[in-house]
Amino acid sequence: MDSKQRLVSIIVPVFNEEQNVQQMYTELAEMAERGSLCCEFIFIDDGSSDQTVPLLAAIAKEDPRVRVVTLRRNFGQTAAMAAGFDFAEGELMVTLDGDLQNDPAEIPRMIEKLDEGYDLVAGWRKDRKDKMLTRRLPSMLANRLISKTTNVRLHDYGCSLKVFRSEVAKGLQLYGEMHRFIPALAAQNGVTIAELPVNHRPRVAGTSKYGISRTFRVLLDLLTVQFFLSFSTRPLHMFGSMGFLAGGLGSVMFLVLGVEKFFFGMPIGNRPALMIGVMLVLIGFQFVCFGLLAEVMVRIYHESQNKKIYAVRDVIEFGPNGQKRDAVLQPIERPIERPIERQA
Repeated sequence: MDSKQRLVSIIVPVFNEEQNVQQMYTELAEMAERGSLCCEFIFIDDGSSDQTVPLLAAIAKEDPRVRVVTLRRNFGQTAAMAAGFDFAEGELMVTLDGDLQNDPAEIPRMIEKLDEGYDLVAGWRKDRKDKMLTRRLPSMLANRLISKTTNVRLHDYGCSLKVFRSEVAKGLQLYGEMHRFIPALAAQNGVTIAELPVNHRPRVAGTSKYGISRTFRVLLDLLTVQFFLSFSTRPLHMFGSMGFLAGGLGSVMFLVLGVEKFFFGMPIGNRPALMIGVMLVLIGFQFVCFGLLAEVMVRIYHESQNKKIYAVRDVIEFGPNGQKRDAVLQPIERPIERPIERQA
């Protein structure tokens, strides 16, 4: 199907961006008109305390394509993106930041790339307009580490400008601060990913919501992602392996000490090796127990109900006649059509 005939959901998380939302909407509307795209614009307000919501509400009143979802508090960008995916209705979904650094004019080109046979196209801020020491250098190091750890090779995990097929976006289970690992999480489900250099612009209004401290959070989140990518359905394999390793070393030490005691008559009661062996065996037993408990938790996680990680305060949406529609605080559950397998 031609891209002009599909509904494209453009999801923009915003937090205290009163100076940027009007310009962002204008650029998105112009992009949709130039590209002859059928779009809906979903702004997710992540607990803004300025005039972001009133400005967006005024925009939504004038344009029925605009939907504003306001969260009850600041849940974070991951939760805002998850809310956008849940409320979006398009066959294709686009995410980008609301600070105007991502260029909406790149969206048609990324959709064309997606139509080459990919499921997800990630933006690459090749000529990034940010400070070197506090933003670009930590990001480059983090990108290399994430690529090596997850085996999903991308130059720029931190770029929010991405295009998804609907079934890919709605199949993601996002929580914590996992939005930066979306390509790695999607790759776990076997999606095909492409990366495209995109225009990046300096911030001209407002203040950045990120600092150098997020580098340490990325490292911690990376441990979680690696665990879920490798052992999310079989945690006993990880904990059990460590348990058998520790227990095996302790058992070998017991064997050596036993030979020395019974065959050579050497005293072992005051030997540090005896205490180390006991400690290793106990640690090994504990690791196996952790693995069994983790298996139980994983089963509960996969079999439990799908609990949302955000709470919606209101949904602002106007009809073609300018009348405000009744708020639907929960996204409508819609069956997701699976893509037809492409012939080789």
